[in-house]
Amino acid sequence: MPVFEVYSREGCHLCEILIEELLALLHGRAELHVHDIDSRADWRQEYDLRVPVVELDGTVLCEYSLDRARVLKALSGLADRG
Repeated sequence: MPVFEVYSREGCHLCEILIEELLALLHGRAELHVHDIDSRADWRQEYDLRVPVVELDGTVLCEYSLDRARVLKALSGLADRG
């Protein structure tokens, strides 16, 4: 099952909203791994002012808010490959 990565931080309201919306889109089609950027210096440096960030296979799909169309397109592409 594909894995979408979300880089977020604790207490981030935008992150909470994005994760909730993304979980609904991915339900049964992909896994979601959420990473607290403040737990690692390299993540904090990379994503500090950009959170939340959604990635799939190392490609950034969206930042700040959920780009539903891009996530759905990525899911469709995964289905086409599988």
